[in-house]
Amino acid sequence: MKRAGNLYHRIYDYENLCLAFYKAARGKRTRSEVIEFESHFSFNIGKVRGQLIRHQPDIGHYRYFTVYDPKLRSICAAFFPERVLHHAVMNVCEPVFESKGLYDSYACRKGKGSHKAIIRAQGYAEQFGWYLKVDVKKYFDSVDHSVMMELLSHYFKDRPLLLLFQKLLDTYHLEPGKGMPIGNLISQHLANVYLTGFDHFIKEVRRIKGYVRYMDDMLFFGHTKEYLKNEIKKITSYLCEELQLELKSAMQLNKTRLGIPFLGYRVFAHRLRLTAQSRKRLFRKFKAYERKWEDGLWDTDELVRHMEPLINFSTKALRRDMIQLYGIWS
Repeated sequence: MKRAGNLYHRIYDYENLCLAFYKAARGKRTRSEVIEFESHFSFNIGKVRGQLIRHQPDIGHYRYFTVYDPKLRSICAAFFPERVLHHAVMNVCEPVFESKGLYDSYACRKGKGSHKAIIRAQGYAEQFGWYLKVDVKKYFDSVDHSVMMELLSHYFKDRPLLLLFQKLLDTYHLEPGKGMPIGNLISQHLANVYLTGFDHFIKEVRRIKGYVRYMDDMLFFGHTKEYLKNEIKKITSYLCEELQLELKSAMQLNKTRLGIPFLGYRVFAHRLRLTAQSRKRLFRKFKAYERKWEDGLWDTDELVRHMEPLINFSTKALRRDMIQLYGIWS
C-alpha cells in the first residue's frame, strides 16, 4: 500500500482553515461560540494555525451530554475551535482514507450514507436467502489506540501528521489506551477506518459476495444457513486478534424473506418498514421540534431544516401522513 506524505503543512494552510471554519459552522451560525469565533475571525484562525505550526494544538476540551437515540449514549462535543481543526485535518486526510475504502462500507463517506446502505441490503436480500447480522460490543469504547496508530501508519508516512493523530487520540480514553469519543468528527472517520482492513478481509480473503457495513453494524449474506454459520468463527477471530474487538452475543442468523433489522428499518427485498422503536422515536422528535417552533425558539426555516431529515428517514406511507400533518415537503 502506497503511503501518503507531505500533508501536514496543508492542514494549516490559511485557505484550508477558512474552509474548515465554514464546514464547522454550517447550520450553527447563530450559536454563541460560532458568533464569537467569527467576530474575531482572523485572530482565531491565526491562533489555530499557529498552534498547528508549533505542533501544540489546543485540544481535548469537551462538553459531555447524553442522548437516548435509540439507546443511551454519552456524546462528547469538542469546543468550536477544535472542531475547526478537525475539519481542517479531514479536508486533507479524507481523500486518503476514501482511496482505501471498499464499496460496501457506507458510514462517513461522501456519496454513501445510511439510505445507500439500506438499498444495497435490499439488493442482497433479493439475491440471497439467508443473512447474518452482527455488531461490535461497545465499539467506540473498544477502539485500541496502538492498533489505530499502526493502521494509520499504513496510510501516512508524514510523522507530524501521525503525531497529531496520536495527540487527538490521547485526549480521550475510558481505560488506558482505549476508546474514542462519540460526537467527534475525527473519531467518526477513524472508527470507520478502523474496520477497513476487516472489509478487505471479508471481500478478498473470505470472498463473501454479499456484505454491507455501516460503521460497526455488519450484514453478511449467503445462500445457506450453514455457509454463514461457518463464517462466524472466522469473523470473530479476525476482529478479536487483529483489532481487539468483541462482537455482541446477540447475533442474528435468519432468512432474508422474514426481513432484516438494519439501521432502524426492517429491510425486505422490495419494501421497507420502520421498526416500532424507530417509529416512536420519529414522532417524539416531530413533537419536540414542533414545540420549539410554537414557542418561538425556531423560525419556520429552522423547523423545516430539522423536519426534512426525519421525513426522508420515514417510509413512503408515513412520509405522506407527516407531510399532510405538518405541511412540510421534502
